[in-house]
Amino acid sequence: RECLHMFAHVCLISSAFARVCTPERISGDFHNKSTALESRHAFSTVEAAAVEQTAARAGLRGKSLTMATLNPQVKAVEYAVRGPIVMKAGDLEREMQQVSPFAEVIRANIGDAHAMGQQPITFLRQVVALCCFPELMHSPAFPEDAKQRARRVLQDCGGHSVGSYSASQGVDCIRRDVADYITRRDRGVPSDWSDVYLTTGASDGIMSILKLLVSGQGPSRTGVMIPIPQYPLYSAAISELEAVQVNYYLDEANCWALDTEELQRAHRAAKQHCQPRVLCIINPGNPTGQVQSKKCIEEVLHFAHEENLFVMADEVYQDNVYSADCRFHSFKKVLFEMGPEYFNSVELVSFHSTSKGYTGECGFRGGYMEVLNMDPQVKAQLVKLLSVRLCPPVSGQAAMDVIVNPPREHEPSYAQFTKEKNTVLDSLAHKARLTEQILNSVPGIKCNPVQGAMYAFPQIYIPPAAVEEAESLSLAPDMFYCLKLLEETGICVVPGSGFGQRQGTYHFRMTILPSPDKLQILLQKLKEFHLHFLEEYSQAEPQMSSSNPEQPSHASKQPD
Repeated sequence: RECLHMFAHVCLISSAFARVCTPERISGDFHNKSTALESRHAFSTVEAAAVEQTAARAGLRGKSLTMATLNPQVKAVEYAVRGPIVMKAGDLEREMQQVSPFAEVIRANIGDAHAMGQQPITFLRQVVALCCFPELMHSPAFPEDAKQRARRVLQDCGGHSVGSYSASQGVDCIRRDVADYITRRDRGVPSDWSDVYLTTGASDGIMSILKLLVSGQGPSRTGVMIPIPQYPLYSAAISELEAVQVNYYLDEANCWALDTEELQRAHRAAKQHCQPRVLCIINPGNPTGQVQSKKCIEEVLHFAHEENLFVMADEVYQDNVYSADCRFHSFKKVLFEMGPEYFNSVELVSFHSTSKGYTGECGFRGGYMEVLNMDPQVKAQLVKLLSVRLCPPVSGQAAMDVIVNPPREHEPSYAQFTKEKNTVLDSLAHKARLTEQILNSVPGIKCNPVQGAMYAFPQIYIPPAAVEEAESLSLAPDMFYCLKLLEETGICVVPGSGFGQRQGTYHFRMTILPSPDKLQILLQKLKEFHLHFLEEYSQAEPQMSSSNPEQPSHASKQPD
């Protein structure tokens, strides 16, 4: 408990009071965003001025870049996935070299497959290795289909080397392979390779498109509609670009479904203080793990068409679907099936990445986006914007090429590739079921089915006494919970407040990436911790159990 008090004090200082009690966090809307930013900026300015005055009295030269002169939008950026909990986990790992109540820190905070022990796909690494060291072309250890792909990529590289810059849009032959992949995936819906742009992971593409979209001042400032819970890349990018965040809530009671009535509510409310122009969708969902139905996607696209919204479809988990009754439907394919009126008018950008799926190649930073119905003059501006960054990593582009152009049935690597791919996806499906089953066996925890992606986002009951103690430490209750979980068990998860949630509910996000044995240990430790936590902070039985599908009673005790 003393450690929690000290950690809370450090968080207060380092964040300059940018914590959960700011108006925009409490309301779930961002009407008061500018006021909150100004108050944070004012505090840090006073604090920095005091430091500078002290330095001046000591005869020291002040720094040009201080908290007083720092871009206030940078201070507004928050990224929970690598936030205070993760920094604390690093501290504990270092302390473990001295003494620790547990054997290891289990990092279930981030979707980094290889860091959690997933083995690389052999064929992908072979092709990238050949691209990086062409002398290996003479080695009999590499199959001919891997060599053919590497030769094709190198042929399109300047000087036949991945060490050269590519075009800003990416290597041409890889863009063509992406377009062919999309056409196959969408069962014949045509894809034009000139609409494909290779990116430094999906995040880079998302940021580039948002930069094009944000404009205006005051009531005309661009509003960006994002799901709550959301992946914090979106809220961070919106803060950095000084856009207006427009929250729409996913329906937790209906397996995190997307409700168009909620979209309409959020859109109407936002029009009072900004100009909603962008609709962001994450499917399969992060952090919520749901897979949206085709009917839901049709309704969303109809809504976007009616309101003239630019649609950004984050589809990086399109290979990660585990529930037998679920299937991935791309926004582009559904849009095409809605007819020319929709397909030729709705502006849509979809994103994919090397980092997820069955490959988990996060470090290569490969990705692509396909842009539909963008004004040709705006597309020219997009190319200009991308050219400022020169090009995505060419090795990452090569990795992306393997994902969209895997071994075919007649090729020598097909059998091994298929076995490795199915092993990864079957293991993830098993771990998704295991996570849901064990979490729902714990009184005070309710977890929706993990239909896809690689995360669970369970709702947890936090007794009033624990809420009060968290508030006394100026911590969000789920942050308090996750800190205690980390310090007592070595399990690192991310509080739901870092992703957004309905007021009065508490969650955490965990990955399902640890090995089955380690995941079993993690879930058992989590179960024991939660029962002890309830016993410590509450004499009464929690009102939520796996047999009760309704929202827990504590959610209804506070305003929504």
